[in-house]
Amino acid sequence: MKKITIKDIATKAQVSISTVSFVINGKGEKMAISPAVIKKVQDVAQKLQYKPSMIASSLRTGKTRSIGLIVEDISNQFFADLARVIEDEAKSIDYRVFYCSTGDDNNRSEELVQSLLQANVEGFIITPTKNLEKTISHLLKIQKPVVLIDRYFANQKVSHVVMDNYEGSYAAVKFLLEKGYKNIAVVNNKSGMIQMKLREKGYVEALKEERKYNENYTLLLDYHSNEKNRIDSIIRFFEERPEIDAVLFLANYLGLAGLQAFKSLKYKIPDDIAVISFDDHDSFKMYTPTISVVAQPIEEIAVKSIQLLMSQMTSLEDFKVEKVLKKGSLIVRESV
Repeated sequence: MKKITIKDIATKAQVSISTVSFVINGKGEKMAISPAVIKKVQDVAQKLQYKPSMIASSLRTGKTRSIGLIVEDISNQFFADLARVIEDEAKSIDYRVFYCSTGDDNNRSEELVQSLLQANVEGFIITPTKNLEKTISHLLKIQKPVVLIDRYFANQKVSHVVMDNYEGSYAAVKFLLEKGYKNIAVVNNKSGMIQMKLREKGYVEALKEERKYNENYTLLLDYHSNEKNRIDSIIRFFEERPEIDAVLFLANYLGLAGLQAFKSLKYKIPDDIAVISFDDHDSFKMYTPTISVVAQPIEEIAVKSIQLLMSQMTSLEDFKVEKVLKKGSLIVRESV
């Protein structure tokens, strides 16, 4: 299919190429072009399905109509689903998304921010690594619009959209208690990131209210350990604590490792142990029995993050920092 150019629009609308150029670039009124001609050119452009060159437009306006999306791990289904919705939302307003993964590596995070700055992206949506606070402060200082997702820095004045991690964990544990489980374990990582700390806090406080908290039922795993080491650690932990009757995994990759560990231990779910994991995953739906989860409101987070970013890009002086908490959903399946 032949690419439509402004020359094609000019021929069809019976106006000059320069007139089309002024109208397409929003300068019609400034150049004293009549409203009737502006509408005629716009109608023809729409009818011919004209799509302006992104490169040419950025050279003229200094705007790239692009967003930098930096997440922890694009191969993780949660972040992949989040990226897909953000990309769809951006596309609906004619923006494109450059997305990349940090692997929770702070040096790589800083390099990615610098690379995207050089690419002249107009704004950032970031899942920050633990030590990225200074870099984000720099982006704010140079007036680059920024929204954080999934996690944030408590004392930093920057808009963020996250799930209410404390409430999600608290509700999951309360549900297990109501079902009659008494010895409830939790599996977390050692990253120290705020969302993981809040999830663990919800677990602890829900149990303390019922005087059922046992600090020996907490397993902390190195974030950067490989899957085999995670599985082996989980096996050892539960072998040493056979009285545990339920467990809350605070991330889906921890939950997936846990299922492998329980398979090795020949545990029957939920007869031997009840299981709930944070962050839904296709494997949880396909596993037998299906696994209960605390699901993040991915679409709500994605849509709100784009809205907050657009408000900054539209008027960086007038926008107000918003710290948004979205409620997750406890999806009960066969594992409890």
